[in-house]
Amino acid sequence: MTALAIHASQLGKCYHLYAHPRDRLKQFLWRGRRHYYRELWALRNIDLTIAPGEVIGIMGRNGSGKSTLLQLICGTLTPSCGEVAINGRLAALLELGAGFNPEFTGRENIWLNAAIMGLSQEEISARLESMIEFSGIGDFIDQPVKTYSSGMYVRLAFSVAINVDPDILVIDEALSVGDGAFARKSFERIMQLRDMGKTILFCSHSLFQIESLCNRALWIERGQLMAEGETQSVTAAYQMFLDKQAITDSGKKTESVENHKSVPSSAAGTASSQVRLENIVVEVDGKGCDQVLASSGRSTVSVKVAFVSDPGLPCPNIGVTVHATDDRVLSSAGTWEDHVVPAREQNGKGVATLVMAHFPMLKGEYTISVFLLCERGIHLYDSALGVATVRVQQSSRLQGYFVMPHQWKVDDE
Repeated sequence: MTALAIHASQLGKCYHLYAHPRDRLKQFLWRGRRHYYRELWALRNIDLTIAPGEVIGIMGRNGSGKSTLLQLICGTLTPSCGEVAINGRLAALLELGAGFNPEFTGRENIWLNAAIMGLSQEEISARLESMIEFSGIGDFIDQPVKTYSSGMYVRLAFSVAINVDPDILVIDEALSVGDGAFARKSFERIMQLRDMGKTILFCSHSLFQIESLCNRALWIERGQLMAEGETQSVTAAYQMFLDKQAITDSGKKTESVENHKSVPSSAAGTASSQVRLENIVVEVDGKGCDQVLASSGRSTVSVKVAFVSDPGLPCPNIGVTVHATDDRVLSSAGTWEDHVVPAREQNGKGVATLVMAHFPMLKGEYTISVFLLCERGIHLYDSALGVATVRVQQSSRLQGYFVMPHQWKVDDE
C-alpha cells in the first residue's frame, strides 16, 4: 500500500490572547491554575488524508484558517493539538523569501534555502545555475539581497522553491508572482509538476483556478472544515455561501464600477507589455452602453476586446463575465470553452468580439468584466473589472435576473 503524502489527525492551532501585557506574567506565575487569556482557535479538529499525486484546492475567506493549515503542514507553526505527518520532500510558496538573509548575496541565499528544503550539497551544486537562470536575476546574483527590488526578491525566492524537485508543493496565493513573463514561466513550471504526478496543495481565492487545476477541494470557514470532496461540488457550495454573504453585505461595495469606463490596469497585477488588454468596447444595439437602454430578450449586447501579446507565445484566450450589482457572477463566456481562437496578427495584436443576441437579462443593471488568459484558459494575464454597465428594461412582469429557456405544454399527453 502506497504511503500517504500528507496525513493530519485532529489538527488544531489555538492562540492565547492577553488583554494586558502584565497578564502574561500572571499566567506564568500561576502556572496554568488560572487563565488570564482568552482562546482563539485559528484551526480546530482537522482530519486530512492526501494521497501522492493529488492536487488539492483549499478555499475560504480571509481569516478562515487556510494559511494556518498550510503553515502547520509545512512545519512553520507548531500545532496546539493533533498531529500531521509528511512523506516526501516539501517545498512551500508561502511568504516568498521569508527565510532569506538580507546580508547574504543571492547565490548564498540559494545555498542556504535549498539546504533547508533538504537538498544535499551535490544536488544544490548541480541545480545552482538553473535556479539562477530561472530567476532572471543576472549579475545581481552576487549582490546582497537587501539591494534587490521587491520583484527581484520574489523571483529569486520562487526560483529556489520551484526548482528543488519537491514531492509535495504547497502554494498559497503565489501563482501571480513577479511580472507577466515571469508569472507565466512560474505557472508553466507548476503545471509541469502537476503533470509529473507531484502532490500539490493550492490555496486561492480564485475558484476558477481551483476548478481548473484541482481534482479535490477543501472549504475552511472559521477554522472548521466545512466541506471536502469533488472540486465542483465544493466550489458550488462555497459560491452559494459567498452569494448569501453578498446579499447580506450588499451596499458595502468599496469601489464603484463607474470608475472603470476605460481599460483599467490589471486587477491581478500580472499584466506586462508582453500580454495585456488594449481596448474594450461594449455596445448595445450598435451604440455605447452608456447611451442606450437594452431591451430584455431583444437587444444585442457586444463586447469587443482588443489585446496585445507576444507573437512567440501561444494566442491568449478571452473571458467575459456578467455580474449583478452585488458582484455575483451571473454568467460567463470563454473562447477556450467555445473552441474559438481569437484573430491575431503577426505583430501579436488580436481582437475578438462576444455577441450576446436577444440579451436574456431582466430589468436592472449589470456589469461586464473582461479577462485575458493563457492558451489553457487558466493563467490570468490581465483583467478589466466592471469595465461597463448595461442597463436593461423590460415590458413584461417577469421577476429575477434572466429569462430561462422554457416552453409550456397544455395538452394532456
